[in-house]
Amino acid sequence: MSASTPDGSMSVMDHLRELRQRVIRALLAVAVGTMVMLAAYDPVKNWLTLPYRNLCSSRPEFKCDGSLFALGPLDGFTARLRVCAYGGLVLALPVVLWQIWRFIVPALNKTEKRYAVPFILSSVVLFAAGCSIAYWTLDKALEFLITWSGSDITEAYRITDYIMLVVMMMLAFGVGFLSPVLLVFLQLVNAVRPQTLIKQWRYALVSIFVLAAVITPSGDPVSLLALAVPLSVLFLISILVGWLLTRKRPATAI
Repeated sequence: MSASTPDGSMSVMDHLRELRQRVIRALLAVAVGTMVMLAAYDPVKNWLTLPYRNLCSSRPEFKCDGSLFALGPLDGFTARLRVCAYGGLVLALPVVLWQIWRFIVPALNKTEKRYAVPFILSSVVLFAAGCSIAYWTLDKALEFLITWSGSDITEAYRITDYIMLVVMMMLAFGVGFLSPVLLVFLQLVNAVRPQTLIKQWRYALVSIFVLAAVITPSGDPVSLLALAVPLSVLFLISILVGWLLTRKRPATAI
């Protein structure tokens, strides 16, 4: 059992031991998820490359057949590692989020602690929604990039480059969709008020579009709008949720 200070709080060393324990559990979960992805690599790879293959079959003028190429002896191996590592992280996301929550729980009051399960579930759902939208826009992003590459260009992609584009797009969308959870949490712990967010909504929406333009790996307008528009809606929803959860609190200065 961890020792505590006279006032019942944990010491610095206790916090460090707790952090180490949480990190180890999260890494073990990621390792298990990676092994699962390793066993299912071929179906996952086929699923990730499906938008490109569908695009090539529907647009013969693009001069591509949906094939990916390994131009070096390590390309195929590197692509497999990336898919398994990032996929393992996604599979382990509920465990990772739970460990993060358990680490910060001692700093929360009883009312805030009861939101653990809703926060974990909403985070997983929003992350999955972001990844799904990224996957849905992938063929449109590729279509834009191929179109702007110019005529008489034969498309031939390295498997490592393609996998990295897909992974980065899905991570960008997935992590971006977690921002409402963070905003609601900040409102619950009184770090920011719903009224403050409402007053700054114009700046927030502009910032969302700028951020979406920066973090969208493909840089195409379709992906930018597919990320920025839902994030703008989620920003407004997070303000509403924060207000509903904190409306009965007395007005106190932050």
